Amino acid sequence: MARGISTKCIHLEEDEQCSKNYGAISYPIYQTATYAHTGVGKSTGFDYSRLQNPTREHLEKIVANLENGIDALAFTTGMAAITLLMELFGPEDHLIVDADLYGGSIRLFHNVSKKNGITFSSIDCHKEDVASYVNEHTKAIYIETPTNPMMNVTDIRAMAKISKERGILLIVDNTFLSPYFQNPLDAGADIVVHSGTKYLGGHNDTLAGFLVTNREDIREKFRFLIKTTGAGLSPFDSWLILRGMKTLGIRMERAQQNALEIAEWLVRQQSVTKVIYPGRKEHPGYEVMKKQSRGFGAMITFQLESRDFALSILERVRMIKFAESLGGVETLITYPVTQTHADVPEETREKNNITESTLRMSVGIEDIKDLIHELAEVFGETEEELYGRKES
Repeated sequence: MARGISTKCIHLEEDEQCSKNYGAISYPIYQTATYAHTGVGKSTGFDYSRLQNPTREHLEKIVANLENGIDALAFTTGMAAITLLMELFGPEDHLIVDADLYGGSIRLFHNVSKKNGITFSSIDCHKEDVASYVNEHTKAIYIETPTNPMMNVTDIRAMAKISKERGILLIVDNTFLSPYFQNPLDAGADIVVHSGTKYLGGHNDTLAGFLVTNREDIREKFRFLIKTTGAGLSPFDSWLILRGMKTLGIRMERAQQNALEIAEWLVRQQSVTKVIYPGRKEHPGYEVMKKQSRGFGAMITFQLESRDFALSILERVRMIKFAESLGGVETLITYPVTQTHADVPEETREKNNITESTLRMSVGIEDIKDLIHELAEVFGETEEELYGRKES
């Protein structure tokens, strides 16, 4: 019988019939840089922790299992993972990338990858004719779904059809949904990207990144590159992500439940001009997500009627924290124009409708009544401050 995904977050079947590590339930932290050998050509399977470490290997096996891949590689950050990914490409190679991506990815592509001779077509992959942008130099399509921060939903299978017909790679950043809600490899992707800092870790206490693949040729290239460039995740950070992933399922379910209630609450506020959450039937990507995902996640983006209103919200939240990042147990609210997308050119932000009145919320697992209560207080105080004095 196939294991459920919450079980796969905790257990590796291959370890169940043995009592390795003295029967330790919590996988040990192998805090060592190097390993002794009993003789020439005789190895324990580990030589130097830049190449591999038992704690990191255990983590990678679990992530690969969750994404139904043949291998996963753990990196120091999500951006370290994407940076290594880009080493698959060289001068004159061309990539089609979604126009609405995490700001760090855009910064890397435009300031580092372009310098290395790679060219990009940034398009709205969820609605444009992606195939028409493929040329003789195109090597990959790179998407997020949903995108950060505007929550656009792209049909992974449709992108996979294009990539297979043209003989190019399909790369999917799956950070927003995690493998608990979505498995892009099953829909035809070749490589999956994660910022493990977010939902996989889940506690805002460490940084990590992952690349997962189901192709042997890509696996071999990644393994060569990670030992060469040296951005593998440390033993202790690997253990923190392992610990966080044990509760991935219950965290994702609770956060999603909270997000849907908050999205519906936001829709009823006169000061909110738009709520973007793919779990609402009004979202244009709702039906696509129902086909390719098992859930809608816990990320909400919303537009307020003015910049002043947005800033006032950020200054007044208390339990909800005004902070970057996402995916932790705590609810966070982010201001993309000065945080996640501060380095994105203004014209690009405007094209993607990221304005000075745009806020992004990562909904946590607190009691929903407490979250709604704080939002009601903060919105009420802000309205009184901005409009009450005008009326008087």
